[in-house]
Amino acid sequence: MSDIVSERPRSGETPDAPVIARLSFLDRFLPVWIILAMAVGIGLGRTIPSLNKHLNAIQVTSGTPLPIFIGLLVMMYPVLAKVRYDQLGSVTKDRRMLVSSLVLNWVVGPAVMFTLAWLLLPDLPAYRTGLIIVGLARCIAMVLIWNDLSGGDREAAAVLVAINSLFQVVAFALLGYFYLKVLPGWLGLSTVGLHLSVWRIAETVAIFLGVPLVAGFLTRTVGERTRGREWYETKLLPHLGPFALYGLLYTIIILFALQGHTIISRPADVARITLPLLGYFAVMWFGSFALGEAIGLPYKRTATLAFTAAGNNFELAIAVAIGVFGVTSGEALAGVVGPLIEVPVLVTLVYVSLWARRRYYPSPEHTGREGTP
Repeated sequence: MSDIVSERPRSGETPDAPVIARLSFLDRFLPVWIILAMAVGIGLGRTIPSLNKHLNAIQVTSGTPLPIFIGLLVMMYPVLAKVRYDQLGSVTKDRRMLVSSLVLNWVVGPAVMFTLAWLLLPDLPAYRTGLIIVGLARCIAMVLIWNDLSGGDREAAAVLVAINSLFQVVAFALLGYFYLKVLPGWLGLSTVGLHLSVWRIAETVAIFLGVPLVAGFLTRTVGERTRGREWYETKLLPHLGPFALYGLLYTIIILFALQGHTIISRPADVARITLPLLGYFAVMWFGSFALGEAIGLPYKRTATLAFTAAGNNFELAIAVAIGVFGVTSGEALAGVVGPLIEVPVLVTLVYVSLWARRRYYPSPEHTGREGTP
């Protein structure tokens, strides 16, 4: 979430360098930073018992405490400033990839997470709801790192990120209401105690995704027009990028300061949250990679299809969970556990992807190294 995507290799870096070595220092140790942020938050919560009262002294739209509101916006803005919004045509011409990506992201992905959450967390409704929200928040951030490390199609990934960003603004609230209220009702699943408003979800998404999306678009547009793309991506973005991580860690500290007692007293709950996440990553990545191969995509776009389908926008999921259910909710905690699990799992899948390239795409024609069919 720091460098998110550098459009060219770092100085001295080669495409054949080990995956871990090609990650920035911040990204390489992201699970460590998240664990440290959790520990700091728990320590603050135990040291300052009145922290909850102080944080809620000033609330903004969606009933979110001001400190959390600021952290969530800081977390989202750098990610969306990195998207190349002018590249939409390059992927929309490839109907196989575009249609496959849309179906995987907006039909298959939410359905898989819904199924796993209900199967594995039937007795933990708050965590189950949080994971369903995670399944609806399609990846717009870290996927660009995993795609780049695996040798995927950079431009295609950037365009799919842009499409997912725009689609989430329009569809997230309706899909959230469908998966949290309508579909469980059709299936006879109990949602007693879940009070949900589609307008509340829409308001939260509009604020925490819409505002940074507009800001990111304007930043790129103005920056490129005034100084050029080279300056924007090599000078400005490296300074903006780390603030996504800072915002995430800051938000995690606050969340765990307020939930420290729950986490310490119920470690088994946190462990159970990881099981649907692990299943989700496995099903989505391997299924998407197999689909890309089956429909004849070259390796670069197959890898891009797999990583964009398997990744999730945990920043948005955390923001929605906080905005709709509150900063101390189990839904928010489920969202926070997400990036802690995602990073090591998807780094492992990068290695799997590189192995698959050597095994199943032996020639440049199929890997896309000399152009994408």
